[in-house]
Amino acid sequence: MTLGVTDSLSYWVPEFTLVAGVLLLLLLELLVRRKDLFGEVALLAVAASVLAAAARGGGPYGSLFNGMVALDSFAVFFKIVLGLAAFGAIWMSIGARELDGQHPGEYYVVLLSCTLGMYTMAAATNLLVAYLALEFVSQTSYILTGFLKGSRRSSEAALKYLIYGGVASGVMVYGMTLLYGLTGSLDYSALGAGLAGLDSAAAPAAFVAIAMVLVGFGYKIAMVPFHMWAPDVYEGAPLPVAAYLAVGSKAAGMAMLVRFFYPGISTFGGEELWNSLAGIDWPDLVAVAAMVTMTVGNLAALRQDNVKRLLAYSSIAHAGYMLMGVVALTNTGLMAVLFYVVVYYLMNLGAFAVLLAVVNRSGREDIAGLRGLAWRGGAVPAAAMAIFLLSLAGIPPLAGFIGKFYLFAAVIERHMWTLAVVAAANSVVALYYYARILRAMYLEAPDEGAPPVELGAHQSVLVGALVAGTLVFGVYWAPLVELAQRSIFFATG
Repeated sequence: MTLGVTDSLSYWVPEFTLVAGVLLLLLLELLVRRKDLFGEVALLAVAASVLAAAARGGGPYGSLFNGMVALDSFAVFFKIVLGLAAFGAIWMSIGARELDGQHPGEYYVVLLSCTLGMYTMAAATNLLVAYLALEFVSQTSYILTGFLKGSRRSSEAALKYLIYGGVASGVMVYGMTLLYGLTGSLDYSALGAGLAGLDSAAAPAAFVAIAMVLVGFGYKIAMVPFHMWAPDVYEGAPLPVAAYLAVGSKAAGMAMLVRFFYPGISTFGGEELWNSLAGIDWPDLVAVAAMVTMTVGNLAALRQDNVKRLLAYSSIAHAGYMLMGVVALTNTGLMAVLFYVVVYYLMNLGAFAVLLAVVNRSGREDIAGLRGLAWRGGAVPAAAMAIFLLSLAGIPPLAGFIGKFYLFAAVIERHMWTLAVVAAANSVVALYYYARILRAMYLEAPDEGAPPVELGAHQSVLVGALVAGTLVFGVYWAPLVELAQRSIFFATG
């Protein structure tokens, strides 16, 4: 069902709320001197946006702009997740000392604008709209990464991010032009049908075009070999921004990838097209990408002493795990991707939140800075960090274990045994570098003069909520599974 502009206004309340927050922040920047007010306004705007998106969760659904933007349960699900990612990043930003002395009004305006772009990435059903949203998110991400104007490291990270992003963008748009020339459309539904009708002579060009489009998607989720920006950006960006990009950027990228492959290539082109285009078995190709991504991410993380870089490579590895669900491209696989996106949000944002408490007190973000954390007044943050890291490693009975269980179930259902074995081996490797942090916190003596680290009341609320989610979904995951299953509905116009 394609909606008219007037009929669709109620569907855009989440976006309108973010825009209203941006306009209000710009006005307050001119009129108000209270710097702490900006974060509170941004929090309220994002909270209202998430609630508005949740209120639309029951439908009815449709599409807008001749089917270029979907208003469906899949979009609603990711808007909620992306809104929560922004909420967590803003909450962290309010207590981040490295952002003191910066311009909070401008910072929150850019962050809300980035979230607005991510909403559009999740809802786009046309490659041109997806590309414009991706570019908007990229531009605002560059600004957030380089927001620490007096930091050479932050500026360098933003420049590298810009260069990598520009190259990926150029390759992606060239692939889009090839697809348009081959099929006459950029709508996902028309792409699948058009590709299915190509003769064998055009199939190699179609393969090249799709591969080039995937460069843009792979860049956004930090898939190998398009991952090289992530470690430098996570290390140089303000810590709340690194957390936001680790969660939000990956979730938005996965939403785009799933929409492109499932409603587009597989559903409208038929499973035969998904299994073989230009003589290429796409499930096997994506499976190889998943295995390489998780392996490179985990092996690189073994050598890291900086916790932010370690979490960056861990994030790359987790992109590989999420691709397992995309490879399967079944309802089980898609549900597993959605489930894991939520779980990843809880445990990854939580790890960054605890690290922020340490950085605020000591200014250190290396593993050595966590030595003896549990014995220098940091028993609570150390316990929280342990829960998040063990969940990232997939240890039961935590949410990360359940998430990986469903991802493994999806690939085993498709008899992809090699992918399952490689993923299991990678989980063992990941446990080693997470254990390095645990050893530093619990088994090593603190450095002389190391300050005590405690969670303040403000930080405790966020960390406590994330710990609760990680624990609850590890033992009672049925509601989240049901939500993920209900969210696999794609409006096609």
